[in-house]
Amino acid sequence: MKKTVVIIDYQLGNLFSVNQALVNIGLNVLISTDAKDILGADAIVLPGVGAFGNAMANLNELGLTEPIKKFISEGKPFLGICLGLQLLFSNSQEFGAVEGLGLIKGKVKRFSNGSVTKTVRVPQIAWNTIEKPNE
Repeated sequence: MKKTVVIIDYQLGNLFSVNQALVNIGLNVLISTDAKDILGADAIVLPGVGAFGNAMANLNELGLTEPIKKFISEGKPFLGICLGLQLLFSNSQEFGAVEGLGLIKGKVKRFSNGSVTKTVRVPQIAWNTIEKPNE
């Protein structure tokens, strides 16, 4: 029997791409906002694109914070993608202080203006090149 992976839909993720990737490797995938689906899954994926504060507001409004915490506390497989991983932290300072899920002690901090070059935009949402240094 195929394992069921639930992709959590909290209106801030690229659900189609994640769904296609998981289906392509042979998993049974369900996109859901239902706590029962999350708690009954074999694994969950928390994708994310957007602002930390909006994400936490959506998770709270949908009643998904406690089911996610319970699922992870049971040691079941979890994959946080981009913002979905950041949400595990205690809080974020992206656009003012916002409490996160608190599963990882720490803060998500915005890059300071002095820590990046003028060629890198903040937020950094792009493909970059990697160059081998001259030896």
